[in-house]
Amino acid sequence: MKFALLFLAAVLSCSCSGKKTENVTYEFTSIRRGAIERTTTSSGTINPVASVKVLPRMSGKVEKIYVDYNDTVKAGDVLAELNTEVIRLKRDQQRAAVTKARANYELQLINYRSQQILAEKNFISEYELRTSLTTVENLAADLAVAEANLRVIETELNQYAYITSPIDGIVLDRNINVGDTVVDSSSNNSSSIFTLAENLKEMQIEAVVGELDVASIYKGQAVRFTLESLPGRSFTGEVETLRMVPVVSNNVVSYTVIINVENHDGVLLPGMTCAVNFIVERADNILLVSNAALRYQPTALTMEQIGEMVFFASLANMDEDQRKAAIEEREQAMATRNTSTNNDITRLLSGTQSPRSSRQQPSGQGRRAEVVMRNIWFLNDSGKLEVIQVQTGITNGSLTEIRTTEDLEGKQVILREKI
Repeated sequence: MKFALLFLAAVLSCSCSGKKTENVTYEFTSIRRGAIERTTTSSGTINPVASVKVLPRMSGKVEKIYVDYNDTVKAGDVLAELNTEVIRLKRDQQRAAVTKARANYELQLINYRSQQILAEKNFISEYELRTSLTTVENLAADLAVAEANLRVIETELNQYAYITSPIDGIVLDRNINVGDTVVDSSSNNSSSIFTLAENLKEMQIEAVVGELDVASIYKGQAVRFTLESLPGRSFTGEVETLRMVPVVSNNVVSYTVIINVENHDGVLLPGMTCAVNFIVERADNILLVSNAALRYQPTALTMEQIGEMVFFASLANMDEDQRKAAIEEREQAMATRNTSTNNDITRLLSGTQSPRSSRQQPSGQGRRAEVVMRNIWFLNDSGKLEVIQVQTGITNGSLTEIRTTEDLEGKQVILREKI
């Protein structure tokens, strides 16, 4: 029984500590100093900061059009003119109605004044005088209505028939042609006939950001974006606002972010789509290393050997008390593991199950937040593998900031093993 135990222990020991002896060729990379950014990506559409849709204020047929696409206009400039033949006839008709209403009113007013004299001499009753006054007031109201209707027609003729620009800007869209019939804006069938942009020197991007990334967006945040139509060129902007109204599409929640951009050279056109990078975090003059170097783990070493080398490398980042505590803890853990391994061998030979198989993982409550350290492997002057531990910072997906007390700038570290 004792021989069997020793044999099984020897087999397990060999399986855990066996070392690969074949030659390995490495690919190296350098630790360099530079700047790095962590970004959140999105897509968006470029639009004018302010645009106005011009609707007709009266119905009619388009007689003349004075502007076209991309024309610059001033507030009050005439954009188009509607045919006014019918409305001129209405004006003449209403003028006649005003003349008639005024004549009736003036005649009745003379009659009322005569009846006032008669009433003073008691030739007519008070009722007849009041009836005459009521007739005067009614005719005065009719005259006022006729004059108001005339002013409406004259306003339509002198103003509404001429479609003018409400702002200084540029014509983005024209939806009418000469001869088209337009409907006034009070009708449900009315539609815009011109779209004007206030200023194309200042544009905005409407970007869609998912709910997982929206927490990293804030007002004033720097933004960089590119266009497929202008390859090799990058533009900058600044977050203006985050609209709190969520947009739900296919059970995916997103939010609209408004980004202000300058367009002094006029290359940014309304409707262009762009790829947006929100700069969440940036650091300058720091040590950088490839992410592949942080992921590398030697295949020529066993897990035991790697663990031992990493442990001793971690001691360099500790003070004297921490080193002493770490060494004592490791020695206790190794003693406990050896005892547990011997017990497992005995149970295997006796056919019993290790009680560790039913051990539950800790719940994680009360765990202390620790700084995560990463390993970087390199070859020393003798060509042997060595490892150092560094604290990582910002990453952009390909490079990562490393923080260490050693001067590692220019150091050659292992990127991967060549096949």
